[in-house]
Amino acid sequence: MPGKKPGNGSHRQPGQKPSASVAKLAPARRAALRLFSECRRRDARARDLLREAPAMAELDPRDRALATRLVLGAIAARGEVDRVVTSHLRARSALEPLVRDALCIAAFEILYLDTPTQVAVSQGVELVRCASRRAAGLGNAVLRRVADEDVAALEAARARVESGDFTAADLQRVGGLPGWLAERAMADLGPEAAAAYAAGALEPACASVAANAAKHGVDECRALLADAGCEPEPGPVAGSFVLGRPSALAPSGLVGSCDVLPCDLAAQDVVASLGVRAGERVLEVGQGRGTKSVLMAAAGARLTSVEVDAKKCALAAARMKAAGVDGRVECVCDDGRELARVDSAFDLVFVDAPCSGAGTLSRHPEIAWSLKEDDLADLAELQLQILRRAATRVADGGRLAYSTCSIFRQEDEDVVDAFLASPEGARFRLASARRTDIPHADTHFLALMERA
Repeated sequence: MPGKKPGNGSHRQPGQKPSASVAKLAPARRAALRLFSECRRRDARARDLLREAPAMAELDPRDRALATRLVLGAIAARGEVDRVVTSHLRARSALEPLVRDALCIAAFEILYLDTPTQVAVSQGVELVRCASRRAAGLGNAVLRRVADEDVAALEAARARVESGDFTAADLQRVGGLPGWLAERAMADLGPEAAAAYAAGALEPACASVAANAAKHGVDECRALLADAGCEPEPGPVAGSFVLGRPSALAPSGLVGSCDVLPCDLAAQDVVASLGVRAGERVLEVGQGRGTKSVLMAAAGARLTSVEVDAKKCALAAARMKAAGVDGRVECVCDDGRELARVDSAFDLVFVDAPCSGAGTLSRHPEIAWSLKEDDLADLAELQLQILRRAATRVADGGRLAYSTCSIFRQEDEDVVDAFLASPEGARFRLASARRTDIPHADTHFLALMERA
């Protein structure tokens, strides 16, 4: 489970008050407030903002890690921590947006991180003071109540989840999830997998890369990563590495040169499961940045990769050249629902479908609270349209793969069932369907179908 564990010494004993002494606000928390507020104002993607922010470059590695954890965590759990904060305000209390931001960051740290409670409360009060000096007293009162009441409620919910006797409300609290998402996770994944999903929702994403076999062998890639100080260890997927020191990757230049490819382990597992063979003709629908394109081309396939966004398509084409696979990958700007510019038959058609992204919360923290349950029906309709069209490009005896990074049956199994019941799906049989299950990685869905 993420966050504090009972008995770790993080919480004061009953009746013990937090220190009233004024502490100097740590630079990491000051930077976190600035960046969290900027994300809110600009509706920006947190990881992109953190990567580019001058405020992060000014921090030492330890402070940078804490600031990143606070920003991503508070965004991932923003509805839940806002609910907690609001529950301790007078009914008509109006907070300045920056003060609410500070309280939400502090509440996240008190509830979900291993920071000693006394320190988290004290630093939280200073964070509120940084936002507005006159709000420091209010911040002190609210954060003490969070520590006194909500920490205990969270630990009780964790205990029920660990015992297996829990409700969706417990998952909501443990994972910082919206109520509807917790309920859908239980219904679609089952209790055990839903508990694991909630437990990982606020955990940092695993830092993993894939070797680019078009340029280097696996041992060569490991040596390059080790020389750069990334502390690589072999991952669970062939050619994958988990980095013990990911901060060394960016300055190494290995990503820009495409010697290695930043890629979640679940995404690498999907590519490995496609069973791409040398010489096969592959149609990839939904190329995105082209990481999977490189991995398939490096395995010897010849690809036509379709992307509807012209800018992304151009960037992917440039990346194929840097990766050394441009001779094997043709990047085509086209709508996957039409495929007007693709008229060949392929050995493998791989639909990497646009989806909710609900399986990637630790990597994309904005998703949990920006996604609406009503969005799923429109996504499922789009996915089915793309899948039905893509099926017309599968050669006799060929394979059709459908993948999302969603946990919802509505986007996964239900779409596959609807496709198989359609005229285009009549000649296909389902060979396998599963969700990836790799610790500290995203969750992807993959269905493999064969054409008679």
